[in-house]
Amino acid sequence: MAKRRTRFICQQCGAQHTRWMGRCTECGTWDSLTEEVERPEASAGRSRAIGAETLAPLPITQIKLGAIERLPVLGEEFARVLGGGLVPGSVILVGGDPGIGKSTLLTQIAAHFAGEVGMALYVSAEESPQQIKLRAERLGLQPDQLYIYSDTSLDVILDQIRLLKPRLVIVDSIQTVYLEDVGSAAGSVSQVREGALRLLQVAKQTGTPIFLVGHVTKEGAIAGPRVLEHIVDAVLYLEGERFHQYRLLRGVKNRFGSTNEVGVFEMTQLGMREVTNPSEVFIAERNAGAPGSTVAVTLEGTRPLLVEVQALTAHTGNAQPRRTANGFDPNRLVMLLAVLTKRVGLPLFNQDVYVNIVGGLRIGEPAADLAVALAVASSFRNQRIDPELAVIGEIGLSGELRSVSQLERRLSEAAKLGFQRAIIPASAQLPGIPGIDIMPAQSLADVVERVLARSEAKTQRGM
Repeated sequence: MAKRRTRFICQQCGAQHTRWMGRCTECGTWDSLTEEVERPEASAGRSRAIGAETLAPLPITQIKLGAIERLPVLGEEFARVLGGGLVPGSVILVGGDPGIGKSTLLTQIAAHFAGEVGMALYVSAEESPQQIKLRAERLGLQPDQLYIYSDTSLDVILDQIRLLKPRLVIVDSIQTVYLEDVGSAAGSVSQVREGALRLLQVAKQTGTPIFLVGHVTKEGAIAGPRVLEHIVDAVLYLEGERFHQYRLLRGVKNRFGSTNEVGVFEMTQLGMREVTNPSEVFIAERNAGAPGSTVAVTLEGTRPLLVEVQALTAHTGNAQPRRTANGFDPNRLVMLLAVLTKRVGLPLFNQDVYVNIVGGLRIGEPAADLAVALAVASSFRNQRIDPELAVIGEIGLSGELRSVSQLERRLSEAAKLGFQRAIIPASAQLPGIPGIDIMPAQSLADVVERVLARSEAKTQRGM
């Protein structure tokens, strides 16, 4: 018999060690090594099984392309993220914070697929069939072709998939199922990797699309090393705040489509409802008369979104004033405050600064810099900004405005929602957009003086 070997694997980076150590030598994470028993005979059997049906190499000129018929999926928003629909035989990983709505969304997907295409199998290792039934009744979903199964053994789950031959499979979640021939606990690196490979093999052999639910860490990434994301065909993240109703489905990897698409959903009592015009929703409750409020035109994938940026400054006696950002990078906020202090002359050293992106969204692109900086300046001077003004631009360390991508699409979306004026970087070469007055600017100081001075003049005339 082959000798069993014990190894220690880091649960963060996947590095292997021959002995236990308190800190991983590869990634530096403390207390991340777990003991696993390697079974060479099981690995050899798996290798022969996987390679049993291999094809001979072919020249690229002799490979024939067949039309990929995508399967319908729930709504246009989800299909947009996938690139137009489900590709047969694809494996899709869905991640997100606990309670964000992953199981709710996948239950709706399974029910819609069962009603439109054929049998769908929802496998849960975390919930009982009765719990899933209660959720389906709450959502008003009762299709006859939706099958529910609950088990933690992936070997048994694979047998059920081969027996039922469903058209769609959902496994919730990949970290809670285990293979009996892998000598480690469920959720370990070996279990997650081998389990994903087995499911990938079944998906490719049968042409059945499979959804995998993945747990995330406190940083928001899929738990465990990135090996799981490399195995699957597509990786989707469901983002948003648990106490806000809006969710963003973002694709970070897609072998069958673009990763520049984002779907917007609203969490309701009847489940996830797609939002066809998110810009109008995000600025619907805006208080245009309050200082510290601006409208940023951001780009989520290829879709322009208009979101409200709120800022509040308050005098503080603390030596270290607070800088708090919700939905915006705190480090970038600190940089923008330094530019406002150095280049514009705003004394923010004794001010607590709070920035909030309305609707629970997270803005990661630098095109929102100008909106954030202008909102902070408006709150500090206690002057309102023109409610019909949209701002777009990245800010450099010298206070200059830098151009951003797809300006024409952003301005067209702002004009469609009734905005009359827009400030853009002067370096951008852009033709006129019907319905909106474009105001180019060179620097942040120029924008602050022009916008707030104009607002102050309007206020004095109104008095």
